Amino acid sequence: MSGLAPFLAVSAVVICTPGPDTALTIRNTLLGGRRGGAFTALGVSAGQACWTVAASAGVVALLRASEPAFRTVKLLGAAYLVFLGAHALLDALRRRPSRHAGAADRAPLAPRAALRQGLLSNLGNPKMAVFFTSLLPQFGGDSFGALLVLGLLFCTLTLAWLTGYALAVAKAGDVLRRPRIRRTLDAVTGTVLVAFGLRLAAERR
Repeated sequence: MSGLAPFLAVSAVVICTPGPDTALTIRNTLLGGRRGGAFTALGVSAGQACWTVAASAGVVALLRASEPAFRTVKLLGAAYLVFLGAHALLDALRRRPSRHAGAADRAPLAPRAALRQGLLSNLGNPKMAVFFTSLLPQFGGDSFGALLVLGLLFCTLTLAWLTGYALAVAKAGDVLRRPRIRRTLDAVTGTVLVAFGLRLAAERR
């Protein structure tokens, strides 16, 4: 318990720092409204929970010890982020002014798709494995139960933050969905996701 306050402080800094999860949550909120953003946040947290259980059970240590397995997961995750980013960039291009009104309109993002995207984007980031195995033991996580509790607490904080982020974006939805602003946001979030994907692919452990 003595390490709980420092853990919460470090977790808050990590969670609040913008990253691919934030970019994906913003994009999916614009596509699917509050439900789209909330389900994306739920998917991200579920992915973190999977890494938490794996780290607590020692499975992550096997992944870190296997260079080919670690690289494979990393490259798959990077490719998925680039894929999502490329779709956002294509949306930005499709939303250019056109003679045909509504030509760029698309069906809203389904909650199931938002959940899947959040989950896969997080599971495809093996840096989360390194993060959990490096961070949690520093705050008293020296047993399966302690590691699990700290990890799930981190997941809960992530869910709360990203859900709040989604609600804020959804509240400003009418403004953010204006064609010019929406096109700019698609371009920015797409570029960010592609950049994070390329950086993940290029990073060493």
